[in-house]
Amino acid sequence: MSRSIDHNDLYRLPWNYADNGISWLEPTSVCNIRCEGCYRDSIQGRHKSVEEIQLELEVFKKMRKSDCMSITGGDPLCHPAILDVVRMSRQMGWKPIINTNGAALTPEFTRKLKQAGAFGFTFHIDTSQHRPKEKVETEAELNDVRLRYAKMLDDVGGIACSFNSTVSDKTIEETANLVRWAQQHPDIVHTMVFILFRSPDLVFTVHDAYAYARKIEIDSTYKDSEWGGERVLYAQDVVEKLRGADPLYEPSAFLNGTADPSSLKWLLATRVVFNGKVMGYCSPRFQELVQVIHHTFKGTYLSYVGPSFGRTARLGSFLFGLVDRKMRRIFLRILGAMLKNPLNLFRRAYFQSLMVIQPMTIFPDGRQDMCDACPDITVYQGKLVWSCRLAELENFGCFVTSVPSVKGKTEKEAEGVA
Repeated sequence: MSRSIDHNDLYRLPWNYADNGISWLEPTSVCNIRCEGCYRDSIQGRHKSVEEIQLELEVFKKMRKSDCMSITGGDPLCHPAILDVVRMSRQMGWKPIINTNGAALTPEFTRKLKQAGAFGFTFHIDTSQHRPKEKVETEAELNDVRLRYAKMLDDVGGIACSFNSTVSDKTIEETANLVRWAQQHPDIVHTMVFILFRSPDLVFTVHDAYAYARKIEIDSTYKDSEWGGERVLYAQDVVEKLRGADPLYEPSAFLNGTADPSSLKWLLATRVVFNGKVMGYCSPRFQELVQVIHHTFKGTYLSYVGPSFGRTARLGSFLFGLVDRKMRRIFLRILGAMLKNPLNLFRRAYFQSLMVIQPMTIFPDGRQDMCDACPDITVYQGKLVWSCRLAELENFGCFVTSVPSVKGKTEKEAEGVA
């Protein structure tokens, strides 16, 4: 059993509702690939007009300060005016990050998106997807697909590259493989994100769902999937697998939950990779200094970084090592490797981030633990709302509440619930 993580030992990212590293724009709900358990799967696909998108961007500009604008969906590359959407986002001051499954991406399309202002891509690639050209059974078999997209971005140059992978009870063992794979490509794979799977049969186990005062069937909005396995995963479950793949793994920053300040909703670790080996993980103080410096000089909290920043790990570990023991230890390991082999003088060290995202949890008393200071806030009818629960607003006009179920309870126990 891996040692547990104490949130008090980590840096709590300073992001909040009004001042955040990321905002979330959905120009379309159309998608060209079906993913098991997708929380947008039940929405009738349509493209928003450029005028609608412009209005949503103006809401963000008025209500929320952000470094990056995640452009997603659906799949945003399906939108006929995606180049205009990217261009508008960049012109209004954000770093556009395109969240896509990559199916519609080509080298030429990538160049056009970069010219329009795209700062980075986050590719969702995992075995939950029904990809017509890739018949695979394991996450490892998709590594060639991941590498193809990473190289595509690298060929164009100057674009941040991240990969999302949904993790279920059935695929958690494979996270170790993905961490080792990313370690082999720190020059072109800048971030790996593991998102823990949720579905009604996992979350609403002993609860009933209500919209306003009316009891509803939540699986009319969110679909169950056998791919999701039989148990709810938490960040600590993935941490155990990551430490198995990389014994030095040590997270440094987090976002807590709205109902539990100790829950690890977004768990961030940044490692330094040199000559294919992990030199160590950045400290909480490093993460804090990066956020403070960026906000001081740029006016926003930092989210995605470009490839040029990732290549500064040798210099960064030296400079931050002047004030931080953990970063100094990383630099000394790099220095030792260079002294041992002079050829290492000409090799770069890279920053590479690993993120674990733990979605909503429902406590026995019905409280819903969401991501506090959620980065994936989107616009709905002129208001800022959770993007992962947008389907509830569209289907019921409100967010669904959870109440402990009275099924199987005695009459006295039921009265206590009521």
